[in-house]
Amino acid sequence: MKKSLKINKLINSFNKTISVEGDKSLSIRWVLLSSLSKKKSVAYNLLKSEDVFSALHCVKKLGAKVKMSKDKCIIIGVGLNYKQKENLILNAGNSGTLGRLILGLLINYDNKIKLTGDKSLSKRDFSRVIKPLKKFGASFSLKKTLPLTMKGINKPKSIDYIENKGSAQCKTSIMLAALKSEGVTKIKAKKSRDHTEILFKYLKIPLRIKKYKKYDIIQVRGVKNIKPLNYKIPGDISSCSFFIVLTILSEDSKLLIKNININPSRIGIIDILKKMGASIKILNKKNYKGEKTADIFVKSSKNLKAINCPTKYNSRAIDEFLIIFLVAAKSKGISIFKNLAELNQKESPRLIWGSKILNYMGIRTKLTKNSIKIYGNPNLIIKNNIQIKNFLKDHRVFMMSVIAALTFKTKGNWDIYDFESIKTSFPTFLKTLKKLM
Repeated sequence: MKKSLKINKLINSFNKTISVEGDKSLSIRWVLLSSLSKKKSVAYNLLKSEDVFSALHCVKKLGAKVKMSKDKCIIIGVGLNYKQKENLILNAGNSGTLGRLILGLLINYDNKIKLTGDKSLSKRDFSRVIKPLKKFGASFSLKKTLPLTMKGINKPKSIDYIENKGSAQCKTSIMLAALKSEGVTKIKAKKSRDHTEILFKYLKIPLRIKKYKKYDIIQVRGVKNIKPLNYKIPGDISSCSFFIVLTILSEDSKLLIKNININPSRIGIIDILKKMGASIKILNKKNYKGEKTADIFVKSSKNLKAINCPTKYNSRAIDEFLIIFLVAAKSKGISIFKNLAELNQKESPRLIWGSKILNYMGIRTKLTKNSIKIYGNPNLIIKNNIQIKNFLKDHRVFMMSVIAALTFKTKGNWDIYDFESIKTSFPTFLKTLKKLM
């Protein structure tokens, strides 16, 4: 067991300005799309995390040239046809985004290729992308989890597909495969993150989208080449959400977080927390190559109220629910969150872990396979020592636990293990936190 982070006192009041690292979803998509252009692509503020390094390592093995410096990353790709190699093994590490997206890019890879991942990723179901990629003409080993073997097809055929999970990873994997296919691929997709659609539009990839209330109809036409992608990646809303909640739950504190991606498909947490009475303002809104960015100003918030959370926010806040649960724990009344089975398909079973951590703290919960009721207690004082460990090195479980330890009064100590887990998504989390202490 790795050495733990020990916390035994609340954070003091603060009034600070910070920034957070580049958006992980955009960073991984930049790496993969840049590998498809034969010209030089440059990214600034690329997230320097293990998940992104795994993406860079994969495209290098597929023939792309990568040069990383302190302030930028350069990729010269190989075009739409990766170099064929025998017995190639790609390792997606901890990244479900990378693992599922890169399979779409391998749709026209003639040789067998093996995809592996770490212990956590190897427990996650890949059937959501295997099924549509088989329709394109790919073949897979019988397994639905990693490691798995895939063999692409020289001339993939376009497909029609219904994506009903609200999985941006599945939708994007299909869209990437469609780039290498003949004809037009049509996807009826439940609402989810739209970073890929925005990037396709910027790159002038043939794309048509019809938006309906609960789903989108997306059409992608295959292409012969892709332009280079030069990009300055804004800060990650998922990373900044931990500092938003830290500020809300702290005494007499204010925080300004600069240049954050506020893509409407990603800011469900802002809408949810405002409904619970949190003081959050969006400032200096801008449009950057189709993505919306802004500064976020947060103040300590008293008299927080429970929420019966509308499920329409679920896909827009799926990575932030753990930290939202902490606000529910400190709110007056019973908060209800439904249709969250997808949380248990993440790096760890997060719905279960969220309930477990709240129970350790003394907060009552009622848990089902896809929902949680949280009985808030604004006056909670934790009376026992708490250990958080064996959570499959899920970075969000670790960061949720740190924020809880710094904002809930306790007579005991917190011991939070596996702090190296943050390297997958937010390596400077603790360094940024120290700026507020």
